[in-house]
Amino acid sequence: MKRLVVTADDFGLSPEVNEAVEQAHRDGILTAASLMVSAPAAADAVARARRMPSLRVGLHLVLVEAWPTLPAADLPDLTDAAGLMRADMGRLGLDFARKPAARRQLGAEIRAQFEAYRATGLPLDHVNAHKHFHVHPLIAGAVLRVGRDFGMRALRVPREPREILRRVEPGARPRPALDIAPWAALLAVRARQAGLLIPDRTLGLAWSGAMTPARVAALLTQLPDGLTELYTHPATAGGFPGEAPGYRYADERDALIDPASRSAADASGAVRGGFSDFLG
Repeated sequence: MKRLVVTADDFGLSPEVNEAVEQAHRDGILTAASLMVSAPAAADAVARARRMPSLRVGLHLVLVEAWPTLPAADLPDLTDAAGLMRADMGRLGLDFARKPAARRQLGAEIRAQFEAYRATGLPLDHVNAHKHFHVHPLIAGAVLRVGRDFGMRALRVPREPREILRRVEPGARPRPALDIAPWAALLAVRARQAGLLIPDRTLGLAWSGAMTPARVAALLTQLPDGLTELYTHPATAGGFPGEAPGYRYADERDALIDPASRSAADASGAVRGGFSDFLG
């Protein structure tokens, strides 16, 4: 059986993102959104989610390049001079391995974000992380350990089959995700051992920020059996704090409400919902 979760990341990042999420859920194929609990428009996102109980919402953990939940002074190894989570993912990952203090701060920040999510009162549909940083083995361990205390039942594992992309755009050479592929395989094993629901595949990695209407509609025609997550970054416009350079946010919003995408999703025969709708 085909099952499909269509997710918007960065819910709460800006009013433009939140408005696009609402549009894409009400008028399009979006079924889920991942909330950044300490981003500037998080309160607005929560209010919108409460008005849309059919939208499944999860936690988008922020451990790099955005706003922490704990005071920056409590996270000296994790934050920069501006009080944001550090952007140097490679060196930060090494610091987690080398510095016990950094690991303690990491665990505390992850717990604070889970606690902030629980305070919203929204059911926890799923968990993932900004820039997929939860594939780092030490971060993964902390997420699995802390998430158990907060009822985490589903986790994104970012693995994307290249053959699907080649069928969608023959001859295309999407940028590789080999930097996370081995760690994603390990994460899948650990998540399954923890009894979590994970997607069999996640579409949107290679074309992150460029999930155009044509690509989304074409991907939906290629859905295999099993649980597929198709994730996006919609917004009504760019120009907001924290946006990713070069991302085509409005195109991704358009892809979620385009009639061709809706038709392709219907024609696929996939049962659609959030992760919580597919728990056994």
